[in-house]
Amino acid sequence: MDKKIKIGCEVFVIKDNKLLLGKRKNCYGEDSWGLPGGHLEYGETLVECAKRELMEELGIEASGFILVAINENIDERAHYLHHSFTIEEYTGEIQNKEPQFCYGWQFFAFNDLPEYLFEPHVKIIHNYINEIFYSTSDI
Repeated sequence: MDKKIKIGCEVFVIKDNKLLLGKRKNCYGEDSWGLPGGHLEYGETLVECAKRELMEELGIEASGFILVAINENIDERAHYLHHSFTIEEYTGEIQNKEPQFCYGWQFFAFNDLPEYLFEPHVKIIHNYINEIFYSTSDI
């Protein structure tokens, strides 16, 4: 197990009451569907990270970031602190800017999410839907 604590930032991009998910490619969780986001870089704030990831992965510029959940995930791979945001609006057209890591992006109704969700995001999405602000893998 990696002994460093890793910080992840995910963003709930919602349009017409549907959630944007990307199908992962050539990385951990291959073929599963996950939220846009990634790792915090040194010297970056959480919101700066979320903004950067949206631009890198989707080519959109977002504003009105609202922290909606913090989730801890401790397993055999690592110890993660996930910080999840919603956004009030975005500009630009959603594109697949990293085709080497993502097959594509698609909006899903919350009551019809894909069966194979990215494992670390299952709890994050569940907690968002159920309005649970904080959880740990021990609960």
